[in-house]
Amino acid sequence: MQTDKAFTIGILALQGDYEAHKRMIDQIGGAVTVLVRSAEELQKCDGMIIPGGESTTIGKLLDKHGIIDPLIHKVQDGMPLYGTCAGMILMAKEIEGSEQPRLGVTNISVARNAFGRQVDSFEAKIPFSSLEGKPVEGVFIRAPYVTKTWGEVEILAKYQDKIVGIRERNMLATAFHPELTSDTRVHELFLEMVRSAMRGRSKP
Repeated sequence: MQTDKAFTIGILALQGDYEAHKRMIDQIGGAVTVLVRSAEELQKCDGMIIPGGESTTIGKLLDKHGIIDPLIHKVQDGMPLYGTCAGMILMAKEIEGSEQPRLGVTNISVARNAFGRQVDSFEAKIPFSSLEGKPVEGVFIRAPYVTKTWGEVEILAKYQDKIVGIRERNMLATAFHPELTSDTRVHELFLEMVRSAMRGRSKP
C-alpha cells in the first residue's frame, strides 16, 4: 500500500560536510531535511545520513551528545541509514586498528584512509550495481574501503577491486562522496529505501 505521508531525512550535523547532503536531498525534493545534533532531533527522522568528516571525532561527538544508542535502536527497528566515507566507518562492526566509538550496525570490516592522505584525493567513475545507466561519479577524500563482509551484506560497488559501496537491509554505505557531484542517483536510491520502509510500516 502506498503512503502519502511526507517523510523527514535527518543529516548528522556534528562535524563534516553535512550541508552538501542537505543541498542534494533538497535538490531532489520530496523530503524534509533536518540537521541532527541531538537525540531529540533524531526522533523526528524517517531516514538518517551520516556524512564524511573525521570518523573518530564524529564518533566521540555521537557519544557525547547521547545519540549512539538511540540511533542504533532506530536503525535496528528498520529506519534506513546512509553513511558516506566517515559514515561508512562509523557503521562498520570492525574498524581495522581502531577501537573508536562507532554504531557497529553493519556487517563489514573497514580500513581507514585506505587510498591515501588528503593530498591523494581523487575522482573516479564507479559502476554501481543497483543503479541503471552510466557509472556513478565518486569523490574519494581520505576514503576507507571494505576489507570484509558477512551476513546479508550486498556489494554494490568496487574500485580497483576494493569494495567501496554496500547495502545491508535498510543500510547503505559508500566510501566515496556522491554529494560532492551533480549525480543524484545514490541519494535517490536512499530516498526510495526510506519510502519503502515507510510503506512497510503503513501496512495493516
